[in-house]
Amino acid sequence: MMNPFCLQEIDPLHYRRQTRKSSWVIIAVFAALGMLLSQLLVILLGSEGGNNFRWNLLGVILAVGCTYLLVRYYLSQQPLMKEAVYGWHLKRNLMRITNVMHRLKPLAEAGDAEALKLLRFYHLAVEQMHRLDGDESNSLEIKAEKKHFEERMQELGLDSEQTCLDPAWLAAVKDKKVDE
Repeated sequence: MMNPFCLQEIDPLHYRRQTRKSSWVIIAVFAALGMLLSQLLVILLGSEGGNNFRWNLLGVILAVGCTYLLVRYYLSQQPLMKEAVYGWHLKRNLMRITNVMHRLKPLAEAGDAEALKLLRFYHLAVEQMHRLDGDESNSLEIKAEKKHFEERMQELGLDSEQTCLDPAWLAAVKDKKVDE
């Protein structure tokens, strides 16, 4: 079972500064590995004065793989990558909800507690994502929908502070029959 994902309070300027910094680190690692591996393959397997394109290409492909492994298993655990990893998890969880949105809205309109909680988390998370990315142009449609479902939750006596995503809610929504 997956752990719940909770929204964190992060300063948007700090978030953008850290994600830029971590992006530059990953770019530098990739570039260094690409040049190193390409040169190493040309020295070991290439022909002097010949066409070594395939060895250079193989070096770049190997650098992509090595960079992926380094980011996945080492760099993502470092404090430098904390904000970037959080942003990735935020967007990934929003996508998981978006994938069931066609089921979610009808269930929420019918007063389903899990669907309402998921929608509330979704709206709060989208709002945070826009704030972190520096995109303050939330559409009026999203704001109206957010307000509508918040009022619906209050009518049903549900807590509207849904800052954590419980994976069980997604499973429950996927299993429920939707009247369309």
